Amino acid sequence: MNHEDVKKQLLQNLEVQKEYENLKVLYDIKSEIIRLRLEQGLSQKELADKIKTKQSAISRLESGEYNPSIELLAKVANALGKELEINFQ
Repeated sequence: MNHEDVKKQLLQNLEVQKEYENLKVLYDIKSEIIRLRLEQGLSQKELADKIKTKQSAISRLESGEYNPSIELLAKVANALGKELEINFQ
């Protein structure tokens, strides 16, 4: 059984499916921040310096260890030359 088979089987449980969807938002945010940071050749420390925070805060953000504030996400987006956009769908 491969990863996709296990995922498909687990997602048949409504509780697991709900938690997966909740975590997917944070995973997508963190993945996009990492992608943009690497694309621009920035280290975590360099990004942290741009938003006047510590490298450890960027590490926590990228690892998904905590839920970031909208204010922090806006600062990160700005530092990466992007605009934060939030949509409800």
